[in-house]
Amino acid sequence: MRRRLVAAGTSEKGSEKRPPGRPRSEQARQAILRSTLELLEKRGFSDLTIEEVAERAGVGKATVYRWWPNKGALIADAFASSTTRRLRFPDTGSVYADMSQQMRQVVKIFRSRRGRIVAAILAAGQSDPEVITAFRERFLLPRRREAYATLRRAIRRGELRKDTDMDLLLDSLYGPIYMRFLIRHDRLTPDFVDRLCRLALGAVPPRRRVPSRLRK
Repeated sequence: MRRRLVAAGTSEKGSEKRPPGRPRSEQARQAILRSTLELLEKRGFSDLTIEEVAERAGVGKATVYRWWPNKGALIADAFASSTTRRLRFPDTGSVYADMSQQMRQVVKIFRSRRGRIVAAILAAGQSDPEVITAFRERFLLPRRREAYATLRRAIRRGELRKDTDMDLLLDSLYGPIYMRFLIRHDRLTPDFVDRLCRLALGAVPPRRRVPSRLRK
């Protein structure tokens, strides 16, 4: 009887073996993301194939498609997973410090080897709607939601007006970064980020309260 229990998956100490499934699947998922980034840096966007990613990760092609419907989604996720931690918004108590610190990290990534991945995704997305949609949904929108939370804190603190157009403000802050990144008419530097924040955030000062004695 004891031998049968051991053979069925119970050790002599009475602890059951960990069933296969989620832990192994997560390992495979991470291996796929790592392999995608490695191949992107080696081959570029256009030459990367799902088959090659699967082979490098040691999984079947069907395993890749279990999580990602197409190459664009896979590449967008791979990029996002490698940068999410670095692009989190701090909560310093100052909207200027919160935004400028996060934007400095964006610039740092765009100037690194990861920046070539972003450029390739954006270039491919001009002719392939699936690619730009994947980048928008898997990378851009999650960062955008974090930025909304940062701006809402600033509104509650009275640093920004309650009627601030958050989308327009974020476009004003990040649009110039993408413009310099893609067109390369000028450099992306920390000083550029600081001046940009002063310009954009200074344009939406909080509305001052009018003393009751001055109200009509």
